[in-house]
Amino acid sequence: MSRASLPNAVDQIEEVRIDTDILIIGAGNAGCFAAIEAKRTNPELKVTLMEKAHIDRSGCLAGGMDAINTYIKKGRTIEDFVRWSRSQAGGLLREDLTISMAEVLNKPIEEWEDWGMPIKYEEDGEEYKTRGKWDITISGSEMKIILAEKTRESGCEIINRVVATNYLMDGNKVIGAIGFGVRDGKVYIIRAKATLIATGGSAGLYKPYQNDGNDSHHQLWYSPFNVGTGYAMGIRTGAEMTTFEMRWCATRTKDFNGPIDTISVGYKTPMVNCKGEQILKTRYAHLGGDEAPRFIRANLPMDEWREGRGPCYVDTTHMTPEQIKDMKYDYLNERPSFVLFLASRAQDISKEPIEIYGSDPYIVGGHTASGYWIDVKRATTLPGLYACGDVAGGTPNKFVGGCAAEGLLSAKAAVEYVAGVEPGKLNEEQIAREKERIFEAGFRNKIVRDGVKPREMEERLQRLMDEYAGGVHQFFRMNNEGLQYALRHIKILKDQVKYLIASDLHELMEAHEIIDRLDVAEVLVHHLMYREETRWPGWQSRADFPEKNDEKFDCFVNSRYNPETGEVEMFTRPYEQIIPGDR
Repeated sequence: MSRASLPNAVDQIEEVRIDTDILIIGAGNAGCFAAIEAKRTNPELKVTLMEKAHIDRSGCLAGGMDAINTYIKKGRTIEDFVRWSRSQAGGLLREDLTISMAEVLNKPIEEWEDWGMPIKYEEDGEEYKTRGKWDITISGSEMKIILAEKTRESGCEIINRVVATNYLMDGNKVIGAIGFGVRDGKVYIIRAKATLIATGGSAGLYKPYQNDGNDSHHQLWYSPFNVGTGYAMGIRTGAEMTTFEMRWCATRTKDFNGPIDTISVGYKTPMVNCKGEQILKTRYAHLGGDEAPRFIRANLPMDEWREGRGPCYVDTTHMTPEQIKDMKYDYLNERPSFVLFLASRAQDISKEPIEIYGSDPYIVGGHTASGYWIDVKRATTLPGLYACGDVAGGTPNKFVGGCAAEGLLSAKAAVEYVAGVEPGKLNEEQIAREKERIFEAGFRNKIVRDGVKPREMEERLQRLMDEYAGGVHQFFRMNNEGLQYALRHIKILKDQVKYLIASDLHELMEAHEIIDRLDVAEVLVHHLMYREETRWPGWQSRADFPEKNDEKFDCFVNSRYNPETGEVEMFTRPYEQIIPGDR
């Protein structure tokens, strides 16, 4: 399929104007559940769902899943879940948000099963099959297709292949969004009484360790098409953000960057170093062993490498042939190409263990607490704007089930909100400026043709972040001088946006993706600099402040970009404990 061409001038850009009650940006897991719940709560409302890709295979679930990592099983309580999540997050999470999410956590998963997603059961046929304390196993290769079909059946309006670029504002109030069609080149101006942002987290800020050219450009663990647009739109508009410094850096299969919980948790294969030592149960038993927080487990292979005991593996050599067959089947539900990866290397994992290494860092609020600062109804600090899923902050360890639950909560709040508001007034000057900004790189390409391509700027950002802001090649470590260097050069890159060129609509989308990544990276570096301690080794390792400092940093680090000054303002908010237990 040939790429769509760009218009030659602003006056050639066709506009599509839509009025709706609720606009949902992002048709991934959280966005789809939000759309379904909004229509279910009030069928009379017009709900519009805007997606950069296509709803059938968009978002983190595009390739499927083999497990749901958060489900409150029989015999466990919400209080148990909060205590566990708090321990996994190093003692820092929004307990009010975690409790409200946990109250509806099981509902979307059970609905998914009713709609046709296979969930595995224990032999008695009564309880879901477990994988760890909070995980249940599924056959989820088609889970997104199933969810997309139910979203269509809900009656909401779905607009595929439209890239959101900025919110529409009436004063400080969000009244919708503007974007462009990546296939038709039209500008979409969607006015809404309430707007839900559900665009996912941010990948591609850092250079992946296996990035050796175009073939591995998208060989990431997290969805490479989730670039942080939802964060960036909020940042540019002055929304309050929280805990970006709590990055997600995971242990992954080396050279493929795939998940290892399927192997290590599902089949209880130990993590070992090159000496054959079981890392968690022996050398790091004092940190909790198999119950160690996720940030500890993510950092272990890196520590072993630095101390001369790498490479590291998940030891599959004791798995039975039946277990190996079942494990490969599990991967066909989530990362089918991993089975091909093993075959291409002729690797017999009963004789040769699977090597593991750290991933490049991601900003993803479904795993950590990074994202918009929200209240218990999932309202952001911008009136009219709600956030759910990976883009919403404060609630680590949400994963698939929790992101879906937040979709339900944000939709209910938005339906309540729109009952008492009138449509905002569109600012035609803002729309005209944004149309110019959207197509600027394309217009420039028709004149100069020798500017900076989006891929070139992306690679510069990734190398900069990797080397100076705690990337995988630096074993996730950083210091103030390196972060200051990163910040200076991010500002240079932001100034060089005026040289970006795009030859077609797809490349124009990539131009806006790198613009969004730059805005997210700038805020991230400010967060990393501000927290002068090491609270999450691996996720956030300050070489110049290696110890934890509860007296100063037992709190949330928040930020707000000031559109008038162009500066990022940093401040803290206190922790509020609701559920008793250790912190």
